[in-house]
Amino acid sequence: MSDSTLAIALSMLSFMLTVIWGSPLLRILHHFRIGKIIRVEGPAHHMTKMGTPTMGGVLFILPVVLLTVLLNAASLLGLNVLGRSVLLPVLVLLSYGVLGAVDDWEGIRGPRRGLGMRARTKFLLQVVLAFIIAFALKYILEVPELYWPPLDEPISLGWLYIPIAMFLIVGASNAVNFTDGLDGLAGLISATAFAAYGAIALFQGQVFLARFCFTVVGALFGFLWFNVHPAQLYMGDTGSLPLGAVLAVVALMTGQWLLLPLIAIIPVSEAVSVIIQTTYFKITKGKRFFKMAPIHHHFELLGWSETQVVQRFWLVNLLFALLGIAFALV
Repeated sequence: MSDSTLAIALSMLSFMLTVIWGSPLLRILHHFRIGKIIRVEGPAHHMTKMGTPTMGGVLFILPVVLLTVLLNAASLLGLNVLGRSVLLPVLVLLSYGVLGAVDDWEGIRGPRRGLGMRARTKFLLQVVLAFIIAFALKYILEVPELYWPPLDEPISLGWLYIPIAMFLIVGASNAVNFTDGLDGLAGLISATAFAAYGAIALFQGQVFLARFCFTVVGALFGFLWFNVHPAQLYMGDTGSLPLGAVLAVVALMTGQWLLLPLIAIIPVSEAVSVIIQTTYFKITKGKRFFKMAPIHHHFELLGWSETQVVQRFWLVNLLFALLGIAFALV
């Protein structure tokens, strides 16, 4: 079986596993009343989403972890399906998933109901995790540190690699978190970005990493089965924090992380819009640059429907992801 065929087969398998496990998970979340709490300062029509089950990141995290662990275990039988290198992104998926789950739980049942974990605490934990991951990438996996188009060999960044990798992991994690505000948006954008990096990994001959990426893509499509408008389930921080962190780790493992702002143009734009809004608010003592941030809410308040925002944002991200793949082939 060719590398691309196996990657697509894994994508199909993870999709089916996720869809099959979706209905039981929905019943569990409904039973324990784990529902989303909507911010009163958000667009008014979002109040209809109040109580929709959240923490749906579990829906795609478990099939990805299960498939990856089983396929690695298969290597004991002599089957060369997945390599140990993908265990790092799996650990990232789990660690950031636990962090996001604690944040979601704090917001639903904790003393800070509706708010979740304190921002400083969450950020500090993200930074600590990112340091460990960056160290593992550089000194254990010894990944290519940076590919620059005119050069065939990767460039070594020395000690600078650690803070750069940390910035990318924490930044991408929060950027996807900001993107998770409309039905299907974060799932579609993330699936597109993982497919793009899966294609880049295939071109580089990193077949294990490519198979992992397409396993994530299949699981995300399975999640979207329940998350497209009108959503039956939201991923919450349980899903958005690990998705962004793992996307950055995959980009770092390919050495093509300079393309991440292109391949994930929408999450990057969402994060930048929040920075601009916050800075402008402080400088002007109360004025707003956008009608609302993250920027998907700005377009909603301009009159675009939720579906229009999601589909147009996805089209833009798809085009930039294709552009990113093209640059990777230069």
